[in-house]
Amino acid sequence: MGELTHFNEEGRATMVDVSDKKMTKRVAVARGSVHMKPETLQFIRQGKIGKGDVLAVAQVAGIMAAKKTADLIPMCHPIPITGVDISFDEESDDTIILEATVKTTNVTGVEMEALTAVSVAMLTIYDMCKAVDKGMILGESYLVAKSGGKSGEYRRKTEE
Repeated sequence: MGELTHFNEEGRATMVDVSDKKMTKRVAVARGSVHMKPETLQFIRQGKIGKGDVLAVAQVAGIMAAKKTADLIPMCHPIPITGVDISFDEESDDTIILEATVKTTNVTGVEMEALTAVSVAMLTIYDMCKAVDKGMILGESYLVAKSGGKSGEYRRKTEE
């Protein structure tokens, strides 16, 4: 286990100084899920949700969220994002799996941006579908993989 880096010598919160770190290509992938009634997923597939194309709006929301992460998470550095992709897959007749891939070439990684993108995309699905299914469950969101930087490669062991 690494040490916690967001505390100064007095034990107070601090933004990590990254000024001496090397610029590298960095990629992070995060995943989450939304569980819903089968009828709700059917409405999404058929375009019958009154607010519009649920997955298209969730995709745009996730991209916007990745770009705004530093405005939401206090110790995140504002960094230029060079790419964001949000994808959706149906795990079953009642679950959508979301995956966000975020890229940059910078001195700090994009793990928080990928996790924020997935979280906001999940919330957007809930918001757009809550009129027909208030019981949706936003499932676990987690980092799948990251590359670049001093700590190198990470891949979640439970992933295939």
